Amino acid sequence: MPLILDGRYIPIKKLRQGGFGAAFLSYDRRTPGMRECIVKQLQPSPSLKLEQIKKVTQLFHREAEALEKLGAHPQIPDLYAFFAINPGRFKLQIEEPIELFYLVQQYIDGENLEQELSRKAKFTEAEVFAVLEAILHILDFAHNNNSIHRDIKPSNIMRARDGRLYLVDFGAVKQVVATGKQQDANSTLDVSSVSITNVYTPGFAPPEQLDGRAIFPSSDLYALAATCLLLLTGKPPTSFIDAYTGTWNWRLSVNINERNARIIERMLKEKPIDRFQSAKDVLDALKQKTPVSQQDFSTLDWLVTPFVTGFEIGLLAVFFNNLLAKIGIIFAIIILGVLFYAQYKQIIFEKHLFIIVGVTFALVLLLLPILPSAPILGFNLANNHLLVTFFALLSGIFGVVLVGLSQLIYQLLSFIK
Repeated sequence: MPLILDGRYIPIKKLRQGGFGAAFLSYDRRTPGMRECIVKQLQPSPSLKLEQIKKVTQLFHREAEALEKLGAHPQIPDLYAFFAINPGRFKLQIEEPIELFYLVQQYIDGENLEQELSRKAKFTEAEVFAVLEAILHILDFAHNNNSIHRDIKPSNIMRARDGRLYLVDFGAVKQVVATGKQQDANSTLDVSSVSITNVYTPGFAPPEQLDGRAIFPSSDLYALAATCLLLLTGKPPTSFIDAYTGTWNWRLSVNINERNARIIERMLKEKPIDRFQSAKDVLDALKQKTPVSQQDFSTLDWLVTPFVTGFEIGLLAVFFNNLLAKIGIIFAIIILGVLFYAQYKQIIFEKHLFIIVGVTFALVLLLLPILPSAPILGFNLANNHLLVTFFALLSGIFGVVLVGLSQLIYQLLSFIK
């Protein structure tokens, strides 16, 4: 590599080395103050095949094109230059000679959030949501310009000395530029280079990215939420993923405002369609313009939990009313509170409810014949299995109605605010 690149840029310190090249802190000798900048060099491994090198080079060009457009945002590093140099005597073990490409961009004087976290152990809730809001504004701009970052994590968020946050490393192997529409679910990258282009960071990448499927703006939102968890706890996001079920289980470890928790929770949904669909949607939720749970009404999934919970309480109310007379209802209400708390704290999930209801249903129907019959809410079910089941079904429907009304009231209040 020449000591002066393009007759202008002087590399002075290697910052990092990757599989496809390196990044250097450099001086721009054609500026009055010898401006500092970052020079990224594309230098593919000699072990790559020519076809793979061409693909990586294509993606490096794509990164430069994206940065030229995205650099208009004040919190994305500017692109200064993009050029190629013939490697001269440097030879790769391939059939054809290639050029070495260089990308020059703005240098951010500061530290990334991974470095900041190592000093502070963890961030406060206010600090984390300040980061969240700042990055959401950047993502809103990037997504509106058909670019998906694909590798959001603390080390790719820089805080300059003046406190401003920057989103960096729109790396060639991580950058996707769409054509104005979301990618088709069946679209894939060139098969010959999937191992090169399918780059992600475990714990931050959403399921669709891990599986090599199409990604969407909500994929970046998932990674940003995982980043927030790391900053809040100082623990890697993978420590909050149940290895057996693949579900997130972090609520017991994080003590934050309920509304903020629900926002993070929705950003971490397994299916892209269940998450916020844009950075603006999250920003609106943070400003209380859009109810956090609005997306839940796009499917019938929101009906299941209140119905199953109501059905369970109906069964328990009949059982304890017969067993303990009037105080039995009080006992059932206490269990209802315990169930709500367990779901709120993510101790039990929907699948656990089905198991609990199934066991309860079997036990209640088995034990009812040996218990005395007592009227409940003015109705005498006479320990008839059919009537008891019907009463439990009505309790489930009542649970759905209560949840629906609460959501309706919540939306109305949100719009009033």
